[in-house]
Amino acid sequence: MSMSYGNTTVCVKSAVVVRSRRVPQWRAQSIAQQKSKSNQTAQILLSEFRQASATPLHRLRQVSDDMTAEMHAGLLSEGGSQQLKMLPTYVEHLPTGDEEGLFYAVDLGGTNFRVLRVQLGGKEKRIMNQEYQEVAIPPELMLGTSKELFDFIAKTLADFVATEGEGFDAHSGHIRELGFAFSFPVLQTSVKSGIVIHWTKGFKIDDAVGKDIVAAFEEAIGRKGDHIRVAALVNDTVGTLARGRFWNEDTMLGVILGTGTNACYVEQADAVSKWRDPPPKSGEMIINLEWGNFRSPHLPRTFADEEVDVESVNPGDQWFEKMVGGMYLGEIVRRVLAKIAQEAGLFGGSSSPKLFEPFSLSTPYVSKMHSDESAELTEVAKILEDVFEIQSTTFQERKIVHDVCDILAERGARLAAAGIVGILKKIGRDGSTTNGSQGLKNSNGKTVVAMDGGLYEHYAQFRSYMQAAIEEMLSETAAKSVVLELSKDGSGIGTALLAASHSQYGTVF
Repeated sequence: MSMSYGNTTVCVKSAVVVRSRRVPQWRAQSIAQQKSKSNQTAQILLSEFRQASATPLHRLRQVSDDMTAEMHAGLLSEGGSQQLKMLPTYVEHLPTGDEEGLFYAVDLGGTNFRVLRVQLGGKEKRIMNQEYQEVAIPPELMLGTSKELFDFIAKTLADFVATEGEGFDAHSGHIRELGFAFSFPVLQTSVKSGIVIHWTKGFKIDDAVGKDIVAAFEEAIGRKGDHIRVAALVNDTVGTLARGRFWNEDTMLGVILGTGTNACYVEQADAVSKWRDPPPKSGEMIINLEWGNFRSPHLPRTFADEEVDVESVNPGDQWFEKMVGGMYLGEIVRRVLAKIAQEAGLFGGSSSPKLFEPFSLSTPYVSKMHSDESAELTEVAKILEDVFEIQSTTFQERKIVHDVCDILAERGARLAAAGIVGILKKIGRDGSTTNGSQGLKNSNGKTVVAMDGGLYEHYAQFRSYMQAAIEEMLSETAAKSVVLELSKDGSGIGTALLAASHSQYGTVF
């Protein structure tokens, strides 16, 4: 370029000076020190949470013993246990495999409900055909009136019955019969009637409490003009037990591990002191524990459990369910991560607001992150981005997330195992000879626990932790006699099977 100074022209070469933007060494060291301190703080918080959530063997035995004690108290008198309802179910006829005909089921136990139909063909053909439809319950109906809820369910049922086609043969002259799986605390007054005690799993339909739930459902069916009879009202755990017994006569327990959790078992009728009606001819009775409300001073509750409880629709209730059930597992993980983010700068400390949004992390995502075995935990990174919009994470951060998932899955699974062992102890199937009423008097010394629910079926690590804990708590001989079997769709198919075994037309047409 040229520049003029009066009459003189001077040529000057242009130069571009590029200044270095390197971070000063002192600042780089400061950032590194901050990250190191943040990671150390996060590890301390993680270690403290791990310790608070621990379920060593001695603690599991204490929880199990408390479960057994509450079972005894609950069978002694109404209200004998403030935790376990120990509800007689009036189910006297478990399926045998001889049942024949077309039967329906409605399974209401969570945020979705299902309608099913099952064609039964007796001992030789068993389940010949089956179909189902799953429908999400609008959130407003979970907090509305019983009429609104059951009108919605009855319409879905009517539409489903209308699609009955090839492969399903309704007996001429017979009213269609269905089993109703209602997976909330109910005081049953017969095999097909029951009074709602209270709601769980996010439902709160106040006008249904204290009323016969079957009457409310059949009134809604009648308003649709359909002719369908409720043959059996059952809890989903009882359906799970029935489904297991249909295939294996050694099935003695039914356990649900899904959105919520519950258990039932076969008890000797003479052990139910509070029973006032004539004893069943079989001498046995299925008891619904409603163990979601179980509590014990030995349960390893943490700050996250307290927060979830206080902010729930039923504060102070359902302790066990809130520590084990799938509805709450993801939320507890989220709260732990949010605390570490706030106090230790995890994810930079100022991560997406979604991390602080209640119930933004569902349990299936926890399962996916926990199952991530990649070297860099890439699935964890993907879920953090998809769910919380956290764009960039370090391996150390992803490892903390993975660890939190592991801690809480292990805790929930081991507590569920302690509950199962508590029931086994009550009926003398834990290998001891002093606490049970039945002992090992079934044909081959096996005790089958029928399991159902997405948490058990789809969360492999949870299932593995639970099996290991049962084996840890029992003697080697007793552990070999206890078999956990997936009773897939027990709450649906099992409920249809109970409709068949309690049919007004008999079990064989």
